[in-house]
Amino acid sequence: MNLAERLSDYFLSVKYSDLDKDTVEEAKKRIVDSFGCAIGATKERPILMASNVARLYSSRKHSTVLVHNIKTAPDIATFVNGFMVRYFDFNDTYLSKEPAHPSDNLSTCLAVCEAEGKGGRDLITSLVLSYEIQCRLCDAADIRHRGWDHVNYGLVSTSLAASKLMGLSRKEATNAVNIALNSHIAMRQVRAGELSMWKGASFANAARNGVFSAFLAREGITGPSPIFEGEMGFFKQVSGEFSLDVSSFGGRGGSFKINETYIKYWPAEYHSQSAIWASLKVREKIRSVDEIKSILVETHEAGYTILGKEREKWRPKTKETADHSLPFIVATSILFGKVENSSYTPRRLSDKKLLEIIDKISVVEDKKLTELYPSKGIPNRITVELNDGRKITDEVIVPKGHPLNPMTREEIESKFISLTSKYYKKRKAEKILERLWDVEREDDISELITSLRT
Repeated sequence: MNLAERLSDYFLSVKYSDLDKDTVEEAKKRIVDSFGCAIGATKERPILMASNVARLYSSRKHSTVLVHNIKTAPDIATFVNGFMVRYFDFNDTYLSKEPAHPSDNLSTCLAVCEAEGKGGRDLITSLVLSYEIQCRLCDAADIRHRGWDHVNYGLVSTSLAASKLMGLSRKEATNAVNIALNSHIAMRQVRAGELSMWKGASFANAARNGVFSAFLAREGITGPSPIFEGEMGFFKQVSGEFSLDVSSFGGRGGSFKINETYIKYWPAEYHSQSAIWASLKVREKIRSVDEIKSILVETHEAGYTILGKEREKWRPKTKETADHSLPFIVATSILFGKVENSSYTPRRLSDKKLLEIIDKISVVEDKKLTELYPSKGIPNRITVELNDGRKITDEVIVPKGHPLNPMTREEIESKFISLTSKYYKKRKAEKILERLWDVEREDDISELITSLRT
């Protein structure tokens, strides 16, 4: 069997009963976390724009745009809900040869579960397996340095999730992968220079294409094969050749990768999480920011190339650039003592005091920190030199939310309540949390989605 066939065979064969108790718990943590991120972004301007598009479509088997309660085609709901989960850059992360945000897969699982009348166990199983496929591909090959976006791996995970929930055969699921991967390759330019709204929508669009590809495959449309190994296939054009031992995947002899993903404590790109914690520790030792002469941020290779290499990071003009800027994030941490969604408003982007601090920041790669990344941590070191010549340094290697320093249920609940406070009174938020923690008991996921209405 070729790789697409083997991945399809794996995805379709694993059942809810193959998931261990800890994996189910970790899946529910990420469902709660992702729902909080999505609900919190309900009325952000780009989300309202995407919701207006969703209103243009109807479907016999519809899915719902979260909170807005717009009934639309499943692939369109997948896109809007995925955009909502991702918009704040507050959803989870996986870092390997290729970085990813695997909770982006949730919108596919939700939309197709609803359209197909599936329940909570189907949601959990399809989500865990989506994480498994995307993370295993991230372990296999780095595509960002070749100019391609990590969401290309999501074309595989989402087309398979949709195929499983729709009851497709292995042949049909393989064709869904072939169609999705051949036709929708995304470029890395989405994460270079000044970042646009599409930064938060890129995976949502991949997921939309994954769902649509499964629809086509169910009707019998075939796709180009072998999509990975072929003469003009993914190995040759995008990733370079790699191998995957499917027999070592979760449920087949190995542990599930969802257990190795990272939940964010702060709404900022994950490589900056330890920089925020280190900045806050340094801040405690400074009487006034007016004492600061310079700030040195020493980071690992990914932190430097993604968050600190480009000139746009010193004068971000968009929210999307700012939450991917080490200078902006470190300056915000030191000046205000926290990073939150309101840190990225147009007013904050032009804050003179903040810009003065940014101008004192330099970012460099430390090869020794790079050696620790990502297996031993996501390290950052902050050194502040004061006007009197004193230097204050702090380093954080494993930030809160990392598998080696995980967030508790209570911390995730607190994050959910904070994110949703604009739309729900505390009691309603708590009721929703109760349902999410017991999501495996839901017979029809559409009832859960309906309960989110404001």
